[in-house]
Amino acid sequence: MTTTVAAAPRGDVGQDRSLQAQRARAAFWFLAPMLVMLILVAAWPLFRSISFSFTDATADTIFNGQSEWVGFANYLEMRVRDSGEVRWRGVLVDPDWWNAVWNTVRFAFVSVAFETVLGLLVALVLNAEFKGRGIVRAAILIPWAIPTIVSARMWGWMLNDQFGVINYMLQGMGIIDQPIAWTARPDTAMIAVLIVDIWKTTPFMALLILAGLQMIPRDMYEAARLDGVHPVRVFFKVTLPLLRPALLVAVIFRILDALRIFDLIYVLTPRSEGTVTMSVLSYLQLQQFGDYGEGSAQSTLLFLIITLFVTLYIWLGRVDLSGDRS
Repeated sequence: MTTTVAAAPRGDVGQDRSLQAQRARAAFWFLAPMLVMLILVAAWPLFRSISFSFTDATADTIFNGQSEWVGFANYLEMRVRDSGEVRWRGVLVDPDWWNAVWNTVRFAFVSVAFETVLGLLVALVLNAEFKGRGIVRAAILIPWAIPTIVSARMWGWMLNDQFGVINYMLQGMGIIDQPIAWTARPDTAMIAVLIVDIWKTTPFMALLILAGLQMIPRDMYEAARLDGVHPVRVFFKVTLPLLRPALLVAVIFRILDALRIFDLIYVLTPRSEGTVTMSVLSYLQLQQFGDYGEGSAQSTLLFLIITLFVTLYIWLGRVDLSGDRS
């Protein structure tokens, strides 16, 4: 028996294509203002920063056109002295730069790991049904809603070694014998920064993960309950696999934010070698030392490092950002 499939009329095909073209044009005009603003506030400053990194621009020459092209000298340059001794200079051989890279990567990995685990636990609690769940959901977002500068100042006072409540509580419980200068000591400054960042950003991760949890069909949990599957097994076999796309996207957002951390560290632990990040070092080079050439080179390298991290993460994690569920 032969089955014949009727072909769609040419008129209908033409109407579909015309409708798709209209939708594409409408989408373009809706997105055009955003793209223009993105070029003005992001692409153009990035281009200027990259161009300055190839010059010897300073605070005195950047605006009068007296800066000269130096090529890759701000990144890496070999100089030979009269004695024949070879010296290398530039950002890529600067120990302060690599210390900032290490601090940034260390901060990003530790903070994102803790925030992901804690955010998942908080999201699981908030996803359960209990009385007053709406109030708890709103209250948990308070740390994230507080501006970072305010959070840094607030925690700076609480961690102060003279009048800080943290030292008072720890001494009262017998954990420490004398007050600790949390933000001043090199061995505790990073710990203080991590505590504040985890406290502030865990609600953000919980919010993103909670949105993913609410997309999981309740029927699957009901079927698992009727089959007598243990809740722990349900979490690893049902919840975690279905939550993986939302979890990976949430981690991307946090990695982007953590790798460019500036305000929290600059306010809480200024000029500390144990916490200075790439963004802070670049700011100091640009604004306080007035070396726009080397500072722009550091900013460009920061952009490249963040791009590399995110690209590798998306590739290795096979993260789908297209939104296509097919």
